[in-house]
Amino acid sequence: MADDPELIDVRSDERLDLTRLEPYLRARLPGAEGPLELRQFGGGHANLTYLLGFGDTEYVLRRPPLGPIAPSSHDMAREHRVLAALSRVFPLAPRSYLLCDDPEILGALFHVMERRQGIVIRTDLPEEIKGDATLNRRIGEMMVDVLAALHGVDSGAAGLGDLGRPEGFVGRQLDGWTRRWHAAKQEDVARMDAVVAWLEGALPASKTVSLLHNDYKLDNMMVGAEDAARAVAVFDWDMCTRGDPLMDLGYLLTFWGEADDDPAWILGASMPTWHHGFPSREAAVERYARATGFDCGAVHWYHVFGVFKIAVVLQQIYIRYLRGQTRDRRFAVFGERIAALIDKAATLAGV
Repeated sequence: MADDPELIDVRSDERLDLTRLEPYLRARLPGAEGPLELRQFGGGHANLTYLLGFGDTEYVLRRPPLGPIAPSSHDMAREHRVLAALSRVFPLAPRSYLLCDDPEILGALFHVMERRQGIVIRTDLPEEIKGDATLNRRIGEMMVDVLAALHGVDSGAAGLGDLGRPEGFVGRQLDGWTRRWHAAKQEDVARMDAVVAWLEGALPASKTVSLLHNDYKLDNMMVGAEDAARAVAVFDWDMCTRGDPLMDLGYLLTFWGEADDDPAWILGASMPTWHHGFPSREAAVERYARATGFDCGAVHWYHVFGVFKIAVVLQQIYIRYLRGQTRDRRFAVFGERIAALIDKAATLAGV
């Protein structure tokens, strides 16, 4: 199994029971011969992702997190369907080979997908490429260009023309994430209530429908090990749908930190775009608008919503940690990060 800094030994509380799983996989996956070696991709915070090694043949297994999960989240059946179809027309979508909808095999639905080779950039740049302003500019432009390309995919031609319900999508998203906040919060937070009120009062009218990734950011991408501005794959498609493309753009801006941002905001959620050379958020929006031809005049609302949404996402994970449903110590600091995101959303909204 190839050496990969993303791989760790499987966490003790996230081990897979191979009793039924191994024979199930061997009977269905090409090349599933030789001893099974299992590792875990350690970087994600939500779905659990494992590398399956059968000698020289490798696959990736994805399943929901352990314990209770929010309704309609961590949808492995959706992710399988999207990748099986989209990989034919959007080369950065890895192919999904197999969906298991029998909970007796692993205790939850899971799917098995193609393994891609490259690196994942998370909260900071690898040491070997720090200081390269030209490369940083190219990475930033690549992120925008890939998003624009996704939003240009003909969902009907991809076999995904019936995915989701685009009509009223933005309003339903606001309602849904507001409900998730109330279900996951430990206590009332007045500034979060003010953010919700602002979002409700300024709800924009959607003008365009496209395929949405719905969790698009740099650490859900894989880039080339030799050229970090070359996209290799886009991951985490379990929330993919059709709707207003500015929802993806605004969400990306949530993570697009700049050098003069409040440091607490960067801690809350950020890509390493504060490094010298990366385009500004404004430049990213302008590049996206040129590439797509879409009207981005209301993008500020989508940016605020993106900050609100990621605060709720982290709260859903944090409450699982507080309740003992996961023992992953990475989640212990989420309380501070959620507070910073609420402050960011409220400040951007002017409330």
